[in-house]
Formats: sequence, structure tokens, C-alpha cells
Amino acid sequence: MKVLVIRFSSIGDIVLTTPVLRCLKQQQPDTSIHYLTKLSFSPLLQHNPHLDKVYYLNDNIDAVIEELKKEKYDYVLDLHHNLRTLRVKKALKVQSYSFPKLNVHKWLLTNLKVNMMPDLSIVDRYMETVKPLNINNDGKGLEFFLSPDKELSNNDIPMSHWGGYVGCVIGGSMNTKKLPVSQWKKFCELIPFPVMLLGGPEDAEAGALIAEQDPIKIYNSCGKFDISESAELVKIARVVVSNDTGLMHIATAFGKPVISLWGNTSPEMGMFPYYGYNNLKERIAPQSVVIENKKLSCHPCSKIGYNKCPKGHFRCMNDLDMNEVTAAVQKQWPLTAQKKQSTKQ
Repeated sequence: MKVLVIRFSSIGDIVLTTPVLRCLKQQQPDTSIHYLTKLSFSPLLQHNPHLDKVYYLNDNIDAVIEELKKEKYDYVLDLHHNLRTLRVKKALKVQSYSFPKLNVHKWLLTNLKVNMMPDLSIVDRYMETVKPLNINNDGKGLEFFLSPDKELSNNDIPMSHWGGYVGCVIGGSMNTKKLPVSQWKKFCELIPFPVMLLGGPEDAEAGALIAEQDPIKIYNSCGKFDISESAELVKIARVVVSNDTGLMHIATAFGKPVISLWGNTSPEMGMFPYYGYNNLKERIAPQSVVIENKKLSCHPCSKIGYNKCPKGHFRCMNDLDMNEVTAAVQKQWPLTAQKKQSTKQ
């Protein structure tokens, strides 16, 4: 059996598809699994042992479709479900399964504040596409495979952070998903542990503003490492504090305790840190703490985000209690030390 999996973007969404790949490969070992994504996300998949081949989309989708036609797939698993994936499916003319996006449910939540979303991770909805193939969720969570050629050493990390640090993911795809610099400064002042700021080149300036209050305690790694190297910094971290963004899901893939910060989006849409078994209400993961301002009548206001708060006050992030975030980190910090010690023994 030959299967094509489609997910064009983005970092977090692609990492969230990894249980589908593992379960399909392990439960149907003779299956050849191919993946179609954008070229910019190649580091997320190129070391995944469950994949037999990866196709990359540039600007010319027609050229990619012609290559895919030659493969003669048996099934297509559409984990993106948009107009471009529809075009691919029509061209390949094979049986396809698409995950339920629940856009009506999301519209009701963001516009009328009527919550009809199931208390499930989006992973569970992705897994719906392989049920017709008799594949079940194994409950082992997300995966991320680091490059064996890019292993960080102590030379890449300040000596002040060798004993452990809090990884703070300050980036995000949209501004309304980012905790403001002033809030990060409050947190860094309160937390008694070393802090590693994580993000891309676009976050370097904000990182510099945060780190300037204590350059020894706070290390700004934003823009200094690629996505694979940043993933390794996440893996090394004792605890991760993160906006709703891709590195949050990578941290979950490594089993890290994650304190997630929610602005205009909501974990109820299914993008919360997922460890393979948990939801938000009945099966809460002990290593996951969700920090969200539910008192606002305008929250959540979008399933994706905005460049600026539509109301102008941005209280969903500005009113988050950094004392609560600090307390959550302090609770998880000694637990990770115990886990590390028991692993050594």
C-alpha cells in the first residue's frame, strides 16, 4: 500500500501530524508513506524514520502534481483540507480521506462565544483519516527527530545555563499570539532560574529588549539558531513557557513540561500541548499548564490571529498573571530534576 499525506504548513501543525505517520507505519509495516509539504518545512520531516519519501511544494504546484501522479498512490490523507489539497486530490483520482476542520464550530466560538468544539486534540481529528485503514491512535504522542549531524554542545550555551534553564518561546505567527515584551520582562524578573529566549530572526529585537535587564540570567538565542537547533535547545530545557506556536508542540514531542500562554486564540480549538492521551477537561496532563484569560467577553476572537488587537487593549495577553506563570514553572522545575536523576540511575 502506498499513501500520500498532505500538510503544507506550519511548524506546529506538521509536528501534530506525526502520530498519524507512526501509527500507520507501525500498524501497517508494508505501507510506503510519502509526505507533501512546503520546502521551508523540510527540517521537520527529513529525519522522520516513518517516511519513505517527501515531496516539497514550491510555487509550481502543477509540476509537483505531475510527479505525484507517477507514484500511483492507493490513498491520500489530507491533513490540511483546503483548495490546494483539493486540487491535488482531484488530479490523483484515488480514494482520499480529509480531517474535519470544524470551521463552523470555530466561527461560533470566536464570533458568538458558543463552544461546540469537542474536547479533543487536533491529533484525534487527524487520526480520523486513518480509521478506514484500521489504524488506531497508540497514545504515544508527538515526535520530533533531530538531525544527527547537528548536536549542540556546551559551547553553544552560556555557562550560566549549563545547570538548566527555562526555555521561553517568545515568537508567534501573529502579534496577537505573542506575549508582550513588558510581560516577558515581568516574568524574567520573578523567575529565579536562568532563562533562554527562543525564536526566529524576526524575534531577535524583542529578545534583546527582554534580555537587556539581566544579560547573564537571560540569554537571547532568537535568530542565532535554525529550527532544528532551536528544537534541541527546547529538548535541553527543564521547563518551557510558550506562546501558541510551533516550538510549543516540539517541546511536547520531547515530553517537556509546557506552560502555554494564550492570547486571542484558544486551546479549545484543539491545538493545546498534546502528550498522547490528554484533553483539556477530563484527562489533564500533569506536565501541561494552560494560562488563559477566560474572563474577557471578546476572547477568543480568532482561530489564527491578527497583527494587532481588534479592540485595541490586548487584555488577553496584557492581563495574564506572571505570578501564576512563575508559580507553574517553579512547581515543574524540581519534578524535571527528579526525572533526570531517575533516568541516570
